[in-house]
Amino acid sequence: MSVEQPLWRALTAYRLLTMVYAVLLFASAYKDFVRPGVAVGYLTVLVVWTLATYRRVGGAAHCTRGFLAADLTVALAGIALTPLADTHARIQAGGPTLPSIWTAGSVLAFALKGGWRWAGIASTFVAVANIAIHGGDPTRDTLHNVLLVWVASIALGYVVEVARASEATLARALEIEAATRERERLARDIHDGVLQVLAMVQRRGTELGGEAAELGRMAGEQEVALRTLVSSGLVRPSRVSRDESLGALVDTYEVEEPGADEGELDLRVLLAPHAGSRVSFAEPGTPVPLPAPAARELAAAVGAALDNVRRHAGEGASAWILVEDWGDEVIVTVRDDGPGIPAGRLDQAEGEGRMGVALSIRGRLRDLGGSAELVSVPGQGTEVELKVPRGRTQ
Repeated sequence: MSVEQPLWRALTAYRLLTMVYAVLLFASAYKDFVRPGVAVGYLTVLVVWTLATYRRVGGAAHCTRGFLAADLTVALAGIALTPLADTHARIQAGGPTLPSIWTAGSVLAFALKGGWRWAGIASTFVAVANIAIHGGDPTRDTLHNVLLVWVASIALGYVVEVARASEATLARALEIEAATRERERLARDIHDGVLQVLAMVQRRGTELGGEAAELGRMAGEQEVALRTLVSSGLVRPSRVSRDESLGALVDTYEVEEPGADEGELDLRVLLAPHAGSRVSFAEPGTPVPLPAPAARELAAAVGAALDNVRRHAGEGASAWILVEDWGDEVIVTVRDDGPGIPAGRLDQAEGEGRMGVALSIRGRLRDLGGSAELVSVPGQGTEVELKVPRGRTQ
């Protein structure tokens, strides 16, 4: 059951009780009214309206904007008719209006439906109407009642907004928990079945040799790729918790399809396919969102760096991809255990017209406002560090 549902039920009871109170209040001072017929006519409408619409305030779904406007109109009409039915002396002495405290129920309905902003607007209308019937010179009791309704309705509206935010957070948390449990179940099934079969094929292929060895090698690569996919945690959509004044919220990063040109992409999704038997992929546990064009360019630069590893370090070389999100910038490091690059070789390659590093990597990062640093020690491998500042990526 929704947290706010009991409040709607309480409002329904409040409207019925205050309707009876308004009728009894009039009956107790019937002889003091100068035009009791006006009061009787209005209270008849009030009773019929309250009884006919009591189900409309049983929940937010039935309490529409049109109903709220009509309900507030009934309350304001009762306040405006009070000078016609009651004496001027009683009004100036702080006597009750025809709807009396029933009016507060109309304002509280605004608070439950639309939050504190709607409550502030509705209570302002009621305050203006109450001040108007006193000729712009309300009594202290009138001002006290007006202020009480105004503060109470806004406070209730704020509480409702916080409750709704908390419910949304709880629902998302339960959804994430359910998705995590299902992922763990699938991971167990895959581990107990597919991964073990691939591992067995790899071992038997290596033992048999020949074409079977190549089949075993491919099975090994698929085992590593599948294991990486299962353990990577790339759940669509990715969510991150954050705190807000309305309560704890969960941001949702929808992972867009590669053809989309707008919005943000999770960089992890673009880099995860590079993982394999020779390439290890280390990522943060939370999404790494970047503008779609920037994310694709950075992923292309990483792909170019891995191509260089395969071309120059050999098929047997291992590589590592590390993604770091520092908030104001994203850093991707690609490292290998190859023979390294001799000093001056990059400048020589660029002079010979080989523009792989210059254009495919450094050129892409320069266009993004970032930088690419390459460190290589002969015999100890090569490391490429790609930095992309968030504020300048377009």
